Amino acid sequence: MSSPAKPPNVPSPVLVARDVRVSLQGSEILHGVGIEASPGEVVALMGGNGSGKSTFVRALVGAVPTTAGTVEIFGEPASPQARTRVGYVPQRMTASGGLAATALEVVTSGLLGHRTLRPGRGASTRALKALATLGVENLAHRDVSHLSGGQQQRVLISRALVRSPQLLILDEPMAGVDLESQVAFAHALGHLKESGVAIVIVLHELGALARHIDQAVVIEHGCITYVGKPPKDLGVHALPGHDHEHAHEEPDQRSTSRLGLEGPQ
Repeated sequence: MSSPAKPPNVPSPVLVARDVRVSLQGSEILHGVGIEASPGEVVALMGGNGSGKSTFVRALVGAVPTTAGTVEIFGEPASPQARTRVGYVPQRMTASGGLAATALEVVTSGLLGHRTLRPGRGASTRALKALATLGVENLAHRDVSHLSGGQQQRVLISRALVRSPQLLILDEPMAGVDLESQVAFAHALGHLKESGVAIVIVLHELGALARHIDQAVVIEHGCITYVGKPPKDLGVHALPGHDHEHAHEEPDQRSTSRLGLEGPQ
């Protein structure tokens, strides 16, 4: 039987992952998880510490190998070339990587790649624009090692944006940052969403981003336990052992059967 026709004017997902499995040191960490993200959609990936969230996003960007499942980006199997169109911000790290560098230099480095050793003409303009998106263009010529943690995080997010990616994946970008940086990021997220960027973001709590989240995917012990609209009390989903069944909010029809997210039987 052929697949049903896609409704008109509904954009195709830019990211589709199905039945992804990852094993580390002989132990399976992810037990067949999946996710979808469409243009202009913000998907929050949530769960407790050690649930597998970061392993999952690292698998999506090719940082860890999968043992089974599929990952498609822009309608094609994920490849190093396709992933150059993805903006990725890993878990909290030092913006300078231990080297002396200005914020502008850090963001400009986002234009480099294995085939691109020089950022090219207009790189500084693009980097300044990315910094402005996060409200830190005034820090362009400051040594990042002298910036606050929140400012450094905004520089790292700017680095991910400098290529104007159509898919942005962020691993706990709000962890430990100041309120000003949280508000600035929420503002930037809204603009990116309006411009059609698909966003997958790992969070413990929705916080300042709550109004921008379209869908929540909850992982516990390497399995998907919830897919649907963010429940009002989604923060408790980050706690291990929480019962994810809610009478007031039903998971939408995109959940387990469509994404191939069935947990262990």
